[in-house]
Amino acid sequence: MWTAIKENPTFLMLNLVVSAIVVTIIIERAYFQLDRYRVNSKEFFAQIKKLVVAGNIDRAIKLCDAGDYPVLQLVKAGLTHANKGPDEIDAALSEKLGDLKPAVEKRVGALWSLANIATLIGLIGTVSGLIRTFASIAAPGLSQAVKQQMLSNGISEAMYNTAFGLGIAVVCMIAHVLLHTRSKNIQHDLDSTTERVFNLLTISKPSY
Repeated sequence: MWTAIKENPTFLMLNLVVSAIVVTIIIERAYFQLDRYRVNSKEFFAQIKKLVVAGNIDRAIKLCDAGDYPVLQLVKAGLTHANKGPDEIDAALSEKLGDLKPAVEKRVGALWSLANIATLIGLIGTVSGLIRTFASIAAPGLSQAVKQQMLSNGISEAMYNTAFGLGIAVVCMIAHVLLHTRSKNIQHDLDSTTERVFNLLTISKPSY
């Protein structure tokens, strides 16, 4: 592969840049999802519910200030409007939910586009390598041994471009499936938390 890079580095280096972007996105998104959404929303809501039912709204809000996690921010958005009507509570929760949801899916969709880009770059590198190889072989004055060596190197270069592009594409698709599935679960959890908080502050009508 090093020989192929030295002979015609353009497309292999382009895909190397694409692979660096892919790895960066995967690491950043995985860290974001695992770190920012590590709070168990059901357990946290159970604690909040006990405080709210007891009428201790201020303490419940302070519990939400324990960390800068999205689930805590969402619950806090509802609690800070607990003394208002259902419409105000719903508006506050919906606004916060609208701020949190896009961040969950951010850059995940780019992996699918990068998979296509890597495949196409690899394909162009393959075609380019074959064209250059056959053009060189057709040049007069070359021995049979030299032509065979050039053909072998050219085919290797073409296959490396194809393999590298497809390899990046496969990694992108697998990562996209995993991260997209996780992001959908997180969004569903945020929706469920919003509904629980709204019901707690309106339907349950605790004495605060």
